[in-house]
Amino acid sequence: MSGIAVLLDQGDRAALAEQLRQHWLEGRNTAVVTPQERAQLEPLLAAPLPQGVGPALVLGTGGSTGGRQWCLQPLAHLQRAALATAEWLEGIGIDAGACELLNPLPLHHISGLMPLVRAEHWRVPLRCLPPQWLREPALLAQQCPLDPARPALLSLVPTQLQRLLEDSSGLAWLRGCALIWVGGAALPQPLAEVCRREGLPLAPCYGSTETGAMVAALAPQAFLAGESGCGQPLSHAELRLEPSSGALQIRSGSLAAALWSGDAWQPLPLQQGWWSSGDLARLEAHGLQLRGRRDGAIQSGAETVFPEQVEEALLRLIREAGLTIEAVLLLPEEDSLWGARLSALVRPAEPQDWPALERSLRQLAEHLPPAQRPRQWLLCEGLERNAMGKWDRQRWRQWLESRP
Repeated sequence: MSGIAVLLDQGDRAALAEQLRQHWLEGRNTAVVTPQERAQLEPLLAAPLPQGVGPALVLGTGGSTGGRQWCLQPLAHLQRAALATAEWLEGIGIDAGACELLNPLPLHHISGLMPLVRAEHWRVPLRCLPPQWLREPALLAQQCPLDPARPALLSLVPTQLQRLLEDSSGLAWLRGCALIWVGGAALPQPLAEVCRREGLPLAPCYGSTETGAMVAALAPQAFLAGESGCGQPLSHAELRLEPSSGALQIRSGSLAAALWSGDAWQPLPLQQGWWSSGDLARLEAHGLQLRGRRDGAIQSGAETVFPEQVEEALLRLIREAGLTIEAVLLLPEEDSLWGARLSALVRPAEPQDWPALERSLRQLAEHLPPAQRPRQWLLCEGLERNAMGKWDRQRWRQWLESRP
């Protein structure tokens, strides 16, 4: 089947999971996207797919060099990753076939899709957890009691983990899980220490859309013993560092088949089978240590955010609203809950009532996804580009940091 069907992730994850199961049974190629991204898919829906891909998934990815990309992942590759995860679990004393999977992540992300693939491949139950339950831990504990006869395997991002830990009901519920994978963003050290103190079986992990999600994970026993990082590679993956840049490279049977170039599907760029990620890393005796992104992207609430693209979106909204703003610059700042959040520096075109203007800007930002909404808006009357027409981001970062 050459065409690509589209399924929209509109919130009902259980219904979407059932649709995906049916598509896989029928051998259909399927794109899973948010309603806002639907129009971006039009150019690729009828494009010829690479030979021999078989049933495949199209998912959005931040890409390794910035900007939104579309990734073609054969279902067989994702199943290979699910098998490797089962082998990893067996190595730490957990029988994947006896477990129950809990998924609070959206299915248009690889981290939310893989629990469904694992559940299908392992033939075990999957429970999709609505976002509201994660925001109200008492409701989560009430609506999703854990079965003591089935080890519960949970996938979270650090933001969700933080919110559950801040509530006694959430903490008690987490204690009932046999294993908690945490990925999508770096695990803040203070949060890791709280989890160790509470004895939570965390397994920090690393992966991407291009790798079919998890290719390395830290065993919970090692985490609780004080080890950091994302552990050793799973059986289906090899890791190394690119000599010139220090970027993490992966060779694996779960690598994506292709990326959309804008005109056609192109094979994933490989160097003798190795794919270069957008992450800088160290490979130490006890496993993978991430050093941050090598492009301009930030990780905010497990979302990959490109500040320059958000600036463009904000300026478009500002123009459409008729506000008189000369310049907007977005800079990331560390955040204990989100990993990083954006701060907006603003130069109005003329003297204005700043509190009123700030309220208008915050209202406009509500049109953006949560991870792209600036945490704070700052009046910066001297804000300007350099002589080359570029932002001297280091200069304005110093301005931001020097504020009282």
